[in-house]
This record gives sequence, structure tokens and C-alpha cells, in this order.
Amino acid sequence: MRSEQGSVSVVVAAAVGMALVVTMGAADVGRALIARSRAEAVADLAALAAAQELALPSGTEPGVFAADYAVRNGARLESCSCAEGTSEATVRVAVPVQGFLLPLADRDVIGTARAVVDLPA
Repeated sequence: MRSEQGSVSVVVAAAVGMALVVTMGAADVGRALIARSRAEAVADLAALAAAQELALPSGTEPGVFAADYAVRNGARLESCSCAEGTSEATVRVAVPVQGFLLPLADRDVIGTARAVVDLPA
């Protein structure tokens, strides 16, 4: 009977370790989902900024406004199909995501959005 003393401590330590790993994994998944939501929101904002410049031109390229709004909200503008004279702005932004446990370093979540200018004729 004496040889089994302390074996419960080993099992409890393993269970606590597994619980910690599962919790950190869940936190990583949560971070990725939050980054995805943020990427979509920033893409919407950048597309609307570019569309506003298309609708009411001030002389600045719409992509400049889209990039500015993306950077102010923690993202990077990947592309902007928003040439002057068109009525549509399509943007793609990247939001960085980092993890606790999973190898998410230097990963980006991509968000895309499209805004159409519908001015009366």
C-alpha cells in the first residue's frame, strides 16, 4: 500500500496541466474569432470611407482614405479597388492575430467589404 502514496498527486497535476492547455487553446480560438470580427468591421469602415470619397470627391484618392481608416483601427489595407470615377469600392484589410499556445505568430486575418455609391441621376 505504501508504494501507491502520492499517485493521486501525479494524476491531479496531469489533469491541471491538461485543463491549462485546453483553456489556452480556447483563448487562442477566441482571439482568432475576435480578430475576424474586427477585420470585417475595419473592412466595412474602409470601404465606406472610400465610397464617400467616390461620392463626394475632395481631390484625394479613395484608397488613401481607406488606408487611413484601416491603420487607425489596427489593420493594414491589402487592396482597394476604388478607382476615381467608379461607383464601387471593394477593400481587403488584414488584422494581425497572436496566440497564447497555438503557433499564431505573424498571422493575419483577412476581411473584405464592398460599398456601392448610389447617387440619384
